[in-house]
Amino acid sequence: MMALKEKYVVEFAYSDDSALEEYYLEHKALWLNNNERIDAYNKIYLPYSNTSELLKSKARVITKGGKIIELDDSKILSAQDEETGKYYKYFAFEGIEKGSVIEYFYVEKKQPSFRGTAFRLQTEYDKKNIGFDLFSPSNLIFAFKSYNSLPEITKDTLVKDRLHWKLDIESIDGLDNEAQSPYDASRAYLVYKLDRNTAKNLSDISSYGDVSQNIYNYYYNEPTKKATSLIESFVAQTIQKEDESVEAKIRRLDNTIKADFYLSKGGDDALKDLEEVLSKKVANNSGMMKLYIALLNHLGIEHEIVITSNRESLKFDKEFEAHNFLNDYLIYFPKFKTYLSATETNSRYGYPPAWLTDNYGLFVKEVSVGSFKSGVGKIKYIDPLSADKTIDEMVLDVQFDAHDPTFNSIRLDRSFTGYYALPIHPYMHMVKGDDRTNIIESLAKFMNENVTVEKSTIVNEDPNLFGVDPIHFVIEAKSNAFVEKAGRKYLFKIGELIGSQIEMYQEKERKLPLENEHTRSYIRTIKVIVPKGYKVANLDELVMENVYEENGENLFSFISSYKVDGNTITVKADEYYKTNIVPPSIFEEYRKVINSAADFNKVTLVLEPTN
Repeated sequence: MMALKEKYVVEFAYSDDSALEEYYLEHKALWLNNNERIDAYNKIYLPYSNTSELLKSKARVITKGGKIIELDDSKILSAQDEETGKYYKYFAFEGIEKGSVIEYFYVEKKQPSFRGTAFRLQTEYDKKNIGFDLFSPSNLIFAFKSYNSLPEITKDTLVKDRLHWKLDIESIDGLDNEAQSPYDASRAYLVYKLDRNTAKNLSDISSYGDVSQNIYNYYYNEPTKKATSLIESFVAQTIQKEDESVEAKIRRLDNTIKADFYLSKGGDDALKDLEEVLSKKVANNSGMMKLYIALLNHLGIEHEIVITSNRESLKFDKEFEAHNFLNDYLIYFPKFKTYLSATETNSRYGYPPAWLTDNYGLFVKEVSVGSFKSGVGKIKYIDPLSADKTIDEMVLDVQFDAHDPTFNSIRLDRSFTGYYALPIHPYMHMVKGDDRTNIIESLAKFMNENVTVEKSTIVNEDPNLFGVDPIHFVIEAKSNAFVEKAGRKYLFKIGELIGSQIEMYQEKERKLPLENEHTRSYIRTIKVIVPKGYKVANLDELVMENVYEENGENLFSFISSYKVDGNTITVKADEYYKTNIVPPSIFEEYRKVINSAADFNKVTLVLEPTN
């Protein structure tokens, strides 16, 4: 597949009644040369919403033999998404064969968006003859910035009646979507924003200073008397006697709200009205933020609002102020250097959505000058949580059956903290019956499907202990999956006890960085009691060490070792990933560490008789 031509035009213009309008043109000619691409592009979707109007569209197919098949209006079809209920329109192409070109364009009129727009020009296929133009009235001055090696846009000085910026590129190479890459953030794109309006002598129109003040004014209004009464009542019912520390209070508020309040996607005013939210326990994103801010203010807990972007799709630019980077909200507690997400129901205090960390953000802080209060913004880095905050730990005690050593008794203590506990710990107390049994069995069968659970207990199940103590699953099981008899010897597949591990392959040279959601640790301890009359012939196979250091710090590592005490062998196999972002230059080092766990998984100990 190749784009033979791509043209995009954005134009801002005043209507007859002086309202600002936006027009958008997209024109593409795509060469399709295999059936998979033909299937993917036999429909081209068109803009269709209450806030836009499709003014003109046209499409055609040019076959390999030069035949032109024009699409008339009857080939523009409408459909409805069964899940969302949204309507959409699309071109239904016919007659496409290998080597055909599909060509289409459309012009859309829509509500203007000018405070920050990311426009991505690179995709997975090669492109030729790419053009981007932005026109505006002569009083509206736009600013631009290019990313990921995209050329900078230039201003056309020949146009007199309006302003014109353009970008003409001969070709853009396709970019493969490599595994675990921040693909959208890595594609070549530009961002544009309205910077000045000379007619009104306005500058820095998209500045974060205005954003900070607007955010403060919106979220820090003085509650009404009724809202204040409801806040006092909620706090009295929620905060417990044992919640003595500030963090305990924050944690209790967060757990209670996320358990008892419903987050709605609606836009009704009632969903962001503090009185309604407290009374009905239903809120949208704005309502949730207002609720948290009001409660924290009532309790006198120092905090700041943070607005950032998901680094997987868009890195926050600390130098170019544009509203497209301001997508996701967090609450920051400077005293503890911790974060909370009011609007992500699957996160908890201290563990915000991890893709929003390891990124810059706009921190909005309340400041006071006498009786006057306002919000001041500052761009700062949102540090990720360290690897010791997210741990998956396994402690295994393994014994061999005295009569048949091919059977093992296994005691597994599997504990989780941080992001590994987040999908489980806040909810486990609500899981009953077969669902509870299935979760426990899945943890045992993680080692091997042929494992039978005989007894289990859960320690620290209280959801309020999330972020304080790890949740433990203590499982007693039996299995004959790990030992095979080979004459007088026994083959003990000790590596399989840690479960199957990811094995990374990379045939091509890595082009994009690899990014993980969060840092993490795996701690494994395996105690094995060797049967009487036997010894282990190949213990040294348990010794592995792959470590990558940078500036004296271990960024990622896998280290396994063993100790022998009588007939007890204690094996340690620990794995740490202390950085999220792995540039291509050190990808091979990262891959070696990842594959070390897979190598350990293949270790088989040979038990041979002592006489």
